[in-house]
Amino acid sequence: MAGKANAHSGAAGRAAAADHPSALRNVVLVGHSSAGKTTLVESLALASGAITRPGRVEDCTTLSDHDEIEHRQQRSVQLSWVPLTWNGIRINLLDTPGYADFVGELRAGLRAADAALFVVSAADGVDGATRLLWRECAAVGMPRAIVVTHLDAAGADFDETTRACRRELGGDDPDAVVPLYLPAHGERRADGSAPVTGLIGLLTRRLFDHTDGTRTERDPDEAQLPVLAQARNRLIESIIAQSEDEGLMDRYLGGEDCDVKTLVEDLEKAVARGVFHPVLAAAPAPEGASQGLGTVELLELITGGFPTPEEHGIPPVTSPEGAPRPALACDAAGPLAAEVVKTSSDPYVGRISLVRVFSGTLRPDETVHVSGHGLADRGHEDHDVEERVGALSAPLGTQQRVVESAVAGDLVCVAKLGHAETGDTLSARDTPLLMAPWEMPEPLLPVAIEAHSKADEDKLSQGLARLVAEDPTMRLEQNPDTHQLVLWCMGEAHRDVALERLRSRFGVQVDTVEHKVALRETFASAAAGRGRHVKQSGGHGQYAICEITVEPLPGGSGIEFVDKVVGGAVPRQFIPSVEKGVRTQAARGLASGYPLVDVRVTLVDGKAHSVDSSDAAFQTAGALALRECAAQATLHLLEPVAEVEVTVPDDYVGAVMSDLSSRRGRVLGTEQAAEGSTAVRACVPEIEISRYAVDLRSMSHGTGRFRRSYARHEPMPRQRAARVREAAGSPESTR
Repeated sequence: MAGKANAHSGAAGRAAAADHPSALRNVVLVGHSSAGKTTLVESLALASGAITRPGRVEDCTTLSDHDEIEHRQQRSVQLSWVPLTWNGIRINLLDTPGYADFVGELRAGLRAADAALFVVSAADGVDGATRLLWRECAAVGMPRAIVVTHLDAAGADFDETTRACRRELGGDDPDAVVPLYLPAHGERRADGSAPVTGLIGLLTRRLFDHTDGTRTERDPDEAQLPVLAQARNRLIESIIAQSEDEGLMDRYLGGEDCDVKTLVEDLEKAVARGVFHPVLAAAPAPEGASQGLGTVELLELITGGFPTPEEHGIPPVTSPEGAPRPALACDAAGPLAAEVVKTSSDPYVGRISLVRVFSGTLRPDETVHVSGHGLADRGHEDHDVEERVGALSAPLGTQQRVVESAVAGDLVCVAKLGHAETGDTLSARDTPLLMAPWEMPEPLLPVAIEAHSKADEDKLSQGLARLVAEDPTMRLEQNPDTHQLVLWCMGEAHRDVALERLRSRFGVQVDTVEHKVALRETFASAAAGRGRHVKQSGGHGQYAICEITVEPLPGGSGIEFVDKVVGGAVPRQFIPSVEKGVRTQAARGLASGYPLVDVRVTLVDGKAHSVDSSDAAFQTAGALALRECAAQATLHLLEPVAEVEVTVPDDYVGAVMSDLSSRRGRVLGTEQAAEGSTAVRACVPEIEISRYAVDLRSMSHGTGRFRRSYARHEPMPRQRAARVREAAGSPESTR
């Protein structure tokens, strides 16, 4: 592979549209935060000629991290797309955030790509989140390669990192994870480290030297040959095994020297099939250099070994009503089927949709059908509308460069699709389609917000709607019990970015308040009460007396009202008034101000006056009777309990179970999940897990995930309930 010519199109920096899927490669870069993904993207763009200076596009804009929030936080928080060209092949690089809070951007990148580059820092090694993601890609057969970065960092060790990749990512077949190149080191520094000055190609047995800032090819040094021979034999054996080339195996076992061209062809086939995962090394270009170490080799692997969109499966499609439709092929002449994988807002252009075209050809100014289904629980209502496609473009930094069309397999930015949201399907008007949605993680960190001022309140609804339309890992809820506006996020960093975007993009300033849980009250025992509302102050008086009994009911029963009045003690027309008063008082609460539930209220007797009785008087009497019952009985404060399922690597099961117990949780059981992982099921009061998304990530080093669902309301422990009731008089109280 390294023996291919180092030639590339001089028009690499232009956003020319690919005219056939075979001329496209869609690659997503994944890895933990600070592994060097964005730096690698810039190095590849520099090597391809897409940019002329490291880290710069045009005069003053950066390549992919052009969001002001990313500049301020010094990390990627959104999916970025960088198109470039190498050897006539259009490469769409998708740079994803490494921080766990922005996993939605990562999922979108995986949806739009046909292969994945796992970026691993030689200083930090393989983390648990990378292992989980590797397994997910393996489950769907996505081709993968590994790029080792930070080779010059203190403590960096390429050989040890490669061994860690084989051990942690190789699974049942560690021989499928093998380096294609070995780093060549220069003279040792005073601290004992040695700079990486070049790469030794194991197949070609050539050294690609970067000592003087340019890439030159020569024979390796004599001292490097023994290590080279051993690594080369292991690579050849792995290529033969993974490619299943029996003819090449026979020649190799017979002692013949395998032809490099044949080895490269078999390697590329094995990579494209997703059964062989080469390890490469990369480093940024030094000052004044045009190519970073390993960038040419990586571009050749992408163009030669990674699959074309034609080789990658297309998600199944149905009609918008759910009727099955024939499977699609990646054909530029086929029916149009495209998907919005990301939505963003530009202060000058408006809404911009990043679209992956799976079938057909998307052209500007045509009218398409926009279908959005399946995300109603995230605040995205189902919709089927027709929209006119605006200008098509490809980005480079903050610049948008116009393209004429986008064929099947390509990515493109579409301007001013007013109704299209992330996850929506674009199809032809006469044959509307709906693509199966990709898996979206559930947002589990609640953030209660309020408008900062009256002016912000007027703009809040529209700003939140646009924010949620851009990010399906965010959910907006107007809680009917607590009357709070709650924004559900993936974590604290996700929350901070969302609130900052509200302010900077949509001009809405909000304040965060403590999140409330929906507490309730119920009677612990039966009670009886009498409501007497008698007033005479001149003119028309008020007269109503009613007697009721209250008894507890099973959970989930609500308020049941029974009429057992005999002899017309309470006239028929006033019985609904008593019920209304009881229900109104129950909704307002009794001892703590939380709604009363799960009781049967029976009206047993009462008195009325022929002149002074009224609807309002009996409503008041009903409420007074219920309050008297509460004064005589013991009330339970009910708290919502969630059923959670926590999935963590086996090493963290003990810590998770102990932590759940400390949160007043009851462990229901455990079961084996994916390889090396265990699912722990438990019931935990919701008041104890409002920050569990953050705490679990810290406890499991980013490898744990959980799901939650409302189970029931249960009585709160007496001491805890007493503290809640004590604080109930404060309007700021939430517990």
